[in-house]
Amino acid sequence: MSPTGAPGAADDVDLAKFGYKQELDRTLGSFATFAAGISYISILTGTFQLFYFGFAFGGPAYWWSWPLVFAGQLMVALCFAELASRYPIAGSIYNWSKRLSTPHVAWLAGWTMLFASIVTVAAVALAYQITLPQIDAFFQFYGDGTGKYDYAANAVILGTALIVFTTIVNAIGVKLMAWINSAAVIIELIAAVLLVLAFAVNITRGPGVVTDTQGLGADWELGYLGAFLTASLASAYVMYGFDTASSLGEESLDPRRNAPRAILRALVASFLIGGAILLFAMMAVTDINSEELSVGGLQFIVLDVLGGTVGDIFLWSVVIAITVCCLAVHTAAIRMMFAMARDNNLPGGTHLARVHPKTRTPIIPSILIGVLAIAILIVNIRQPQIFVVITSLGIIMIYIAYLLVTVPMLLARLRGQWRSEDAAPGYFTLGRWGLPVNIAAVIWGLFMATNLIWPRQSVYNATEPFHWYLKWGGLLFVGGVMIGGFAYYWFVQRHKSGTLAEHAAGGQAGVQS
Repeated sequence: MSPTGAPGAADDVDLAKFGYKQELDRTLGSFATFAAGISYISILTGTFQLFYFGFAFGGPAYWWSWPLVFAGQLMVALCFAELASRYPIAGSIYNWSKRLSTPHVAWLAGWTMLFASIVTVAAVALAYQITLPQIDAFFQFYGDGTGKYDYAANAVILGTALIVFTTIVNAIGVKLMAWINSAAVIIELIAAVLLVLAFAVNITRGPGVVTDTQGLGADWELGYLGAFLTASLASAYVMYGFDTASSLGEESLDPRRNAPRAILRALVASFLIGGAILLFAMMAVTDINSEELSVGGLQFIVLDVLGGTVGDIFLWSVVIAITVCCLAVHTAAIRMMFAMARDNNLPGGTHLARVHPKTRTPIIPSILIGVLAIAILIVNIRQPQIFVVITSLGIIMIYIAYLLVTVPMLLARLRGQWRSEDAAPGYFTLGRWGLPVNIAAVIWGLFMATNLIWPRQSVYNATEPFHWYLKWGGLLFVGGVMIGGFAYYWFVQRHKSGTLAEHAAGGQAGVQS
């Protein structure tokens, strides 16, 4: 309890030190903050959506990419935890970069993360199609699933329904979002643990299965290493978004303490439970060489091992996980748009940053992000390969956005402008481990961003028609989005930049620093 007697009052005063007045609804406790981070990562969504991809390229041995990606992302998460303890502000990536580097780098970090988040909302919404029709053919609303565009068109229908739901919930307010999210995360965690146990009592082979490459990599220039690096994208596509816990810093109680814990707990819990699901699933499936594993993924294993009735119960848990994952991504995107808009760093900033007096949430960003995500979904109907490029681009840009924080943080350390030892007592700090952890985070980020963006036909243009611009889609689209966006900022928006008076602490307009 704060000295004034009102929960969060001291946090509101703390926010004013950063130049902003309290406008959002500060009601989230420690579990709600943790739930936001873990639902963005979403153990069941990511593993069920991408297992088929990793297995197709790397076979059972692709499992080793899970601890590899975790180790790298842990370095990033530790840096973010330290930042969260000092700067518990909405739009964390943008605001952290703003305080570590120049306004130009901060804008690029925010823009990159915002664009990627909108794309990710669409990508997560597509996961409904992977699961719902396997539960019941009723959910194949368009066609019977055999037509050329049946699968893609139905995915857009299901995905649009989900995005409409997340838009409405986020527009109503953070309390409803947090209640739905927290309840669903409890269900997801229980279901995930029960799924591990269900697989464990049905194992047909030992853990040595994860050493089996199934002869993959023979056609790759780097042999199995090339195949493994491609397969590792399945894990890289899952373990990110933990920064969401801090992006809700202006709606959390005692965020300086709760956000760092939430970031680390969300990542560690996802690694442990997700890794166990993948391992025991491969130990339990009837035929580890079945071609269905590269098509039906974990959904196929659940039905194969547990049968229709029990399997469907677990698949419904996956549907719940997908729902709150999309909700969390949408929530994080809103906070990023709001944070940039109140600094007048987006066109129409006054309108985008307006907080509804009753719901205490930015309603226009919620609706706008929903509309844009649905528009991206529509591309998938007749151009599914282009959609794959766009969604892959979103993940690449998130890793780049993380680099736009960890690199400036490392430079600040090397210049003596950031000292872990200067942290206030009781708050998270890396201490003397700060520099080596930060260096590892940057090296990892550069490695994985390169791995993600590398022009692979098997990833970006796997089926006909083959086009060079799809194979090179990662580089072309990322370059276009970042260069085009920055050009707009440089020539137009930067001349208007500065905290809007109605959002500044004390009502005084701020200046970007």
